Amino acid sequence: MSMFSLRDITKSFSGNAILKGVSLEAGDGEFIAMVGPSGCGKSTLLRIVAGLDHADAGAIRINGAEVSHLPAADRNIAMVFQSYALYPHLTAGQNIAVPLAMRNLSGSQRLPLIGRFMPGQRRICADIQRQVQAMAASLKIDHLLDRKPGQMSGGQRQRVALARAMVRNPSVFLMDEPLSNLDANLRVHARGEIVDLHRRAGVPTLYVTHDQSEALSMADRVAVMIGGNLLQLASPQAIYDDPDHIEVARFVGQPRINLLASQRDADGTVSFGNLRLTSASDTIGDPRVTLGVRPEFVRLRAEGEGALATRIERLEFLGSEVIVFTKLSAIGETVLAKISPAEARGLAAGQPIGLDMDPSHVMLFAEDGRRLAAAPLKAVLREMVHG
Repeated sequence: MSMFSLRDITKSFSGNAILKGVSLEAGDGEFIAMVGPSGCGKSTLLRIVAGLDHADAGAIRINGAEVSHLPAADRNIAMVFQSYALYPHLTAGQNIAVPLAMRNLSGSQRLPLIGRFMPGQRRICADIQRQVQAMAASLKIDHLLDRKPGQMSGGQRQRVALARAMVRNPSVFLMDEPLSNLDANLRVHARGEIVDLHRRAGVPTLYVTHDQSEALSMADRVAVMIGGNLLQLASPQAIYDDPDHIEVARFVGQPRINLLASQRDADGTVSFGNLRLTSASDTIGDPRVTLGVRPEFVRLRAEGEGALATRIERLEFLGSEVIVFTKLSAIGETVLAKISPAEARGLAAGQPIGLDMDPSHVMLFAEDGRRLAAAPLKAVLREMVHG
């Protein structure tokens, strides 16, 4: 059973805070994907966990043991890098064997000429070769063992890098954007491979990516980092449906969420343009709030049906769905709607149209970005008044 936790990890470079007290726990066999914009501290955190960099403060525990003070070689952590970091002069088989040779062979046994004459060296090397063959067969790359990295495709190099990480049976897997060098079609296939390998290994995995579709489709839980802070750690569905912070809502979701500056009156009514959402909740104290709604919960109506007046700016056809960009006539804000191709028939840029929202999926955020009373608001925002 393997458990992994971070406690209040902080890191600064030249006085600039990169990590601001990051804490998380991964259970046995749990896959956590970490997403966030470039420069938010994802890769720095991964390097600290791996022992390639040191935190200014905080603790790293694996199976209950503190490992923050240990060098990288003694943490039993396997890391797959964005560039795969394969030795170009070694074959795939030799690359996979490297961590086993470093762990099982003494310095004298690894010497090129005299190592073979050292006691026990042949037996250990034969065992290493059996493990390499078994791992390569499980990843279906046993036919590549005699090739060097320059003779392999990106997908093949990626699988060799994964095999090298898995063969040592680590306590924790770390992956730093391992699919970023693959083309789009191969990426989709590789996602499934990585998830299958993770389940087979059964150890905690921390997977860093800038691609939210990877995070949402692969992970048990998703960690969203913004500006060195871990804003939310939750299931993919909770991250998407119930973001704790406006920055989480803004970052997660394609196409982007609609965020509209709104006003809350003393009686609890939230106003946006000529749309009023009645609320009896006393938990919303801020007069200025931001209304958030995903494009799939924006509905198009015929002009004049009591909906918000908008004009279509453009349409993006994406195969199974169409993204409609509309501009609100009253305030000039752009609102996105996601509809089916059948619903989009007859629509054209420049066409005036009405817009409505599903009130049960409307979110409200305070000025400081925190989510406001999500559960009560879903219950009280069902009544929508236009006029």
